[in-house]
Amino acid sequence: MKLSLGIGCDRGTPRATLAQAVDLALAQIGATLADVAAVASITLKADEPGLLALAAERGWAVHFYEPGELAAVAVPNPSETVRRHTGTPSVSEAAALLAAGAADASALRVEKLRHRGADGRNATVSIAQMAVQPIFPSPLKELT
Repeated sequence: MKLSLGIGCDRGTPRATLAQAVDLALAQIGATLADVAAVASITLKADEPGLLALAAERGWAVHFYEPGELAAVAVPNPSETVRRHTGTPSVSEAAALLAAGAADASALRVEKLRHRGADGRNATVSIAQMAVQPIFPSPLKELT
């Protein structure tokens, strides 16, 4: 099973708080870091030191989506507070779905998990199952 992570956070959220949030979200569904195939967030976080440090530590390339791209994705937990600050009602759920190539929110395995670190900073993590494209026709014929 390959998964995509969507990550949102307060400005200045430390790497440790983001790592805790990711680890909690993965644990919720019994997944591991090896299952992570894509990581995404909003362009406003492209210079976020904690997020960049976490991605570097775990060997992830992070894709950043524009607010308008994220706003076009229907999600189960939109937030007016997030919209006021970012221009989109969802960062983590929408980013996870876009990175997964998902057709709709049914691909979400973890909806917006909210985590407040000991440092007082907030992080959100959503996890979507990656879209799998079947290979047709099969090159092998069944032997009888």
